[in-house]
Amino acid sequence: MAPSTRHLTARESAAAVAVIPDAAGFALMRRYASFRHTDHAGYLRRTERLLRALAGRHGHTSVALFDPLGYAEYCEREGLDPDTAASRARYTARLASRGATVPYAGESLDLLLPALLAEHARRETWEAGTDLLAAAGACPDCGAPASRCAFHRAAGLLADVLAPAAPGEHHLVGTVLAETGPLTAAVRARCSEDGRLDLEEPAALTLCTVLAVGLATGAPAGLVLRSGDEEAPAGSGPESAPPGREAGGGAFPGGGPAGPPGPSGRGEEVRGWRLEGGRLRGLSEAEVFAAYCTDPLTGDPVPPEHGVLHRAAPDLPRPSCP
Repeated sequence: MAPSTRHLTARESAAAVAVIPDAAGFALMRRYASFRHTDHAGYLRRTERLLRALAGRHGHTSVALFDPLGYAEYCEREGLDPDTAASRARYTARLASRGATVPYAGESLDLLLPALLAEHARRETWEAGTDLLAAAGACPDCGAPASRCAFHRAAGLLADVLAPAAPGEHHLVGTVLAETGPLTAAVRARCSEDGRLDLEEPAALTLCTVLAVGLATGAPAGLVLRSGDEEAPAGSGPESAPPGREAGGGAFPGGGPAGPPGPSGRGEEVRGWRLEGGRLRGLSEAEVFAAYCTDPLTGDPVPPEHGVLHRAAPDLPRPSCP
């Protein structure tokens, strides 16, 4: 029997679900009588079943983070009663259109939530960096808006860092110590045997934004390149670095690892740069080792990671204004 027109229409529509990722946020939502879930683990199981059902009925399902505090502010701003399912649905629709989302492809929430949290952090970093660039005024060198000029120069620095990259997997982490707080961004890149470089575009744009903030404001900033033959495991970005080796930690801004060693045990190489005077100054082997093997919070030594080689980085020329 041919599918009904209604069924075909459903398959060509989109759905959105907002999920509360942690027990603390879930506890805040329990103050609303219309929110009838009683425990966070059960809520996550039911949400996963809902996602699977929606994926079967709709052509696309996106997932966003439900922030109870943001929800309360949204309802107050819009004059909505927060204790209704309709208000929660409106908030979810807003998140789907304006916030950070990831597509649902049938995976479990255990796998989906880390990706969603990482995308949420990337979006917040990009927005904070964009605001700082917008307030930076004019470029002192050419008089153009600093936001445009600094972003162009940051993209040039990123290209210069990756230009000599050997075939394989690479992971870049950049940090700027802005007045409003540290901003960190990471991007994965893969260089093929024929020299083609594949970048995660949204992440690359965010990393360029972070470097541009350092260029436009003069705030301390740094960059770390970690290279290896194996692809870093899923969830090995800066948000999951081992204690004492967080992205942005270490003895210089940006001095944190970009994930643990590859599963093959083959050596990985780490290089670092510090942003000074509008250019990237390469760090020596000793400086990279010190950054990786020093706890950023206590200053105590941290044992070096097995299979990780600390390499000197070359100084890179100062990029010109566009």
